[in-house]
Amino acid sequence: MEKLFKLREHGTTVKTEIMAGITTFLAMAYILAVNPNMLSAAGMDAGAVFTATALSGALATIIMAMLANYPIALASGMGLNAYFAYTICLGELGDNPNAWQVALTAILIEGLIFILLSAFKFRETLVNTIPANLKYGITAGIGLFITFIGLQNAGIAKNDDSTLVSLGDIATPQVALALIGVLVIGALLYINVKGAILWGILITWGLGMVAELCGWYVPNALAGVYSVIPQINGVQDFLPQSLAPTFFKFDFSFILEHGVQFAVIVFAFLFVDLFDTVGTLIGVASKGNLLDKDGKLPRVGRALMADAIGTVAGACLGTSTVTSFVESSAGVAQGGRTGLTSLTTAALFILSLFLWPIFGAIPGFATAPALIIVGLFMLSSVLKMKFEGDMADVLGGFMAIIMMPFTYSIANGIMFGILTWVILKLVRGKWKEIHPIMYIVGALFILRIITLVLHL
Repeated sequence: MEKLFKLREHGTTVKTEIMAGITTFLAMAYILAVNPNMLSAAGMDAGAVFTATALSGALATIIMAMLANYPIALASGMGLNAYFAYTICLGELGDNPNAWQVALTAILIEGLIFILLSAFKFRETLVNTIPANLKYGITAGIGLFITFIGLQNAGIAKNDDSTLVSLGDIATPQVALALIGVLVIGALLYINVKGAILWGILITWGLGMVAELCGWYVPNALAGVYSVIPQINGVQDFLPQSLAPTFFKFDFSFILEHGVQFAVIVFAFLFVDLFDTVGTLIGVASKGNLLDKDGKLPRVGRALMADAIGTVAGACLGTSTVTSFVESSAGVAQGGRTGLTSLTTAALFILSLFLWPIFGAIPGFATAPALIIVGLFMLSSVLKMKFEGDMADVLGGFMAIIMMPFTYSIANGIMFGILTWVILKLVRGKWKEIHPIMYIVGALFILRIITLVLHL
């Protein structure tokens, strides 16, 4: 272990690293419950998505450990899975019977592009061309979008023909328990409980089982209300779920018929993943004092490559974009400093493959509080935004924030945020401040708007 991970050089021990890896897993294991629940709404097999989520997370995290030697874990990213399921599959491709297959194809292409960008060090250049206000605005917008999805999944926010949305029936067990779940996670975070989000999901789920046993929560499969009590018939139920329903299920024919639309979908995945990954890497590394004297992250190219390979592997297995998790900071706070922390987390992901009967019974109202809390964490980036000065930066960031939840699309937020910034810069005659990459991106989004107007 010393030779492989250089533990003494990083001032850590095997015991410390293993405990840190367990802590990271507890902090991010909620994705094993949330991701199948979310992607199944797009028509994917929940069991297969669970296996794909656990396997891709384990694989990408192992690569991070062995290639970059960082205490950073990876899995299907929040926000990106929401974009996959709700914006692409149920929104833009809602009429396409192969919607999720097309979305998986877009993720595959995104991952391959990321591998090339990582190999030629283009990702750092791309990051530096986007104004800070836009970066923070996009993160905050995704936070609001995820929060809104959580409110919907629990029935806290429901459709209203007059006002578009209104408060759901708080007398129903789903709404009441979801609201209690938010308070539970908040209380656990307040007293610094490790893995607060996961514990919040489990406690809310436990309350749901009590509600079902008491007759308050009544399962009705025809109405889409299922039992929250795991149905275990034998040891065979603990065998890993088959990947067959999602394994290598790509649809390349869509590219030939709708090239521009597909390109925009790929770019949106690419863009969100790009800044999410870089921000996470820098944030976690900073917390663990892993940055060098110039504030740069050594071996960042290897870390980005691990992320890119994980994305490709996830698409092949059948899950949304795999990315670095900010919850890795929980393990770093426990003293994790090397890839041994990540290796421990990966081992627990593999172990979780045998726990599908438990994770598969977790209902949407129990995972909704996790979405709401994660949304809060992402929304907090708005505090870093500047609301005075260059109006291009201010309005561009603001458009990114509001257009995501209010048009129910991460892609729309990115599109209107960037176009607003580019156009206002041109109006002020500051065309020299616009990087060539931003011109290309702006042109791509204009093509997208034309296709929407012409219904192509």
